Amino acid sequence: MDAIKKQAAKLRDQVAKQQQMVLKHLGHFGSEAAMIDETELQCHQRIENLYNSTRAAKHFQRNVVRGIEGFISTSLKQMEIVRKLSEDCSKYGSENQTTDPGVARAALHFGTSHNMMENERGALLGLLGDQVSEPLRALITGAPLEDARHLTHRYDKLRQEVEAQAADVIRRRSKTRESDISAETCLKLRNAEARLGDLKSTMMALGKEAIAAMLLVEDQQQGITFQCLFTMVDAERTYHQHVIAILDKLYSEVYLLLFLLFYFYHQASLLFCHFLFLSSFFSLKKNSLTFTLQVIHPFDAQAEGELSLSVDDYVVVCKVASHGWSEGECEGNAGWFPSAYVLRQEKAPASKKMD
Repeated sequence: MDAIKKQAAKLRDQVAKQQQMVLKHLGHFGSEAAMIDETELQCHQRIENLYNSTRAAKHFQRNVVRGIEGFISTSLKQMEIVRKLSEDCSKYGSENQTTDPGVARAALHFGTSHNMMENERGALLGLLGDQVSEPLRALITGAPLEDARHLTHRYDKLRQEVEAQAADVIRRRSKTRESDISAETCLKLRNAEARLGDLKSTMMALGKEAIAAMLLVEDQQQGITFQCLFTMVDAERTYHQHVIAILDKLYSEVYLLLFLLFYFYHQASLLFCHFLFLSSFFSLKKNSLTFTLQVIHPFDAQAEGELSLSVDDYVVVCKVASHGWSEGECEGNAGWFPSAYVLRQEKAPASKKMD
């Protein structure tokens, strides 16, 4: 076993010495040969690092594109469901303003707001597809990356040829030590050495070209990928800001309805009782009895048959329903409005009083 180990160590030393001799012969001087070898090693290492870097960036870009495509596909299905819900809410709200005013008005606000939010989501999806997914896809399948990778493959193949040629030179160099060396053997050695020199020169030139191409691709990958990520973050931020603004408005509208329904219900009940009392006292029908009330809260008509009101207007009421809505006339317009939005005053302006 010891003899085998000694023989292996001896062979390794011989191979190392032969390699040094070849390098010295190619570089003419020992220091120059070492410099050339170090330059080749640095070139190879840099190409390998750039190749790994661009490959990792390509895989990341592909994952981002797949993620965005999945997000868009899922979001489109969600948008379809939510839009159907908003349409149903808006339809119910428009058709039931007089029979179920509280829920109908809340449903109308809900449907309108969610339709606006889905419009914002549609804009977000379009931006993600056009300004994030498409630029990254173009980089993944673009010619610059493929050309740079092709140069790298050519460099690797040429480097293998250089290594094989160097081994051939070492083998032929070892034969020159024999006493009966022929002229043909020397000629083959010189030809092998010349071919090795040409291959190394070509390899170094191709290596520099591959490095330049890879650096260009790497800079392009890093710059565009970062810009796409920033665009994605900015788009999501803008989307959520708009959605929050819509939700805040919706919350205020629904909360106001809740306040009016529960806290002004007492006022509406008093108005209804007052109307019934007058009808009974004067022995008149409800449809023929009218009286003037002052508007204490603005009302914006959103459905057919509703009456818009402004604060301090005076409305002539001709009908009060038990569901909290009244029918009347104001400024030449007639329609329904929430009973809680008006208040009976002790004295009304003479121009507003009914005969």
